[in-house]
Amino acid sequence: MSVKSILIVGVGGQGTLLASKLLGAALVAKGLDVKVSEVHGMSQRGGSVITYVRYGDAGEKVASPIIDAGEADVILSFEQLEAARYLPYLKQGGAIVTNTQRIDPMPVITGAAVYPEAITDKLSAKGAKVIAADALSLAEEAGSVKAVNVVLLGVLSAHLDIEESVWNEVIETGVPARFKELNQKAFALGRKAAV
Repeated sequence: MSVKSILIVGVGGQGTLLASKLLGAALVAKGLDVKVSEVHGMSQRGGSVITYVRYGDAGEKVASPIIDAGEADVILSFEQLEAARYLPYLKQGGAIVTNTQRIDPMPVITGAAVYPEAITDKLSAKGAKVIAADALSLAEEAGSVKAVNVVLLGVLSAHLDIEESVWNEVIETGVPARFKELNQKAFALGRKAAV
């Protein structure tokens, strides 16, 4: 196994930091060498946010958490326009796991720009394997729109070699007790939607 890279992108306030912490913890629990970057970008609500997660097996040490253009095996996107923004980071043959949710950026809100149509189709046309899920609806079904991040982790988990029991343990220890059941349900819904 060589070093793998997952780029997590979204909009401030969507829980990208929690998602990267849970993903990192699940990878560590599998005995992998893991590096997770700090959040880069405007972490306040509305700004673009990016986090890097890189991992390798025990024989493959990860020197840096930074992912350069063309190096990401997977882009986990909490909003589809963010997936398009960071497409140059995806390696040839890489996959994009994206929420179908649309969050208008300030230029669209002010009328200075138009939100692009058919983003996931355009991403596929550029050679990316796109796995799109309505994570917002699934999070609502789980009990809170704030669980979009964990729904998307569930979708991603179906494509990683990490047992569901490891994910459940990471969620149990990684979120406050009062949100444990909600997040476990959100994760399960996302994982089910991926198959």
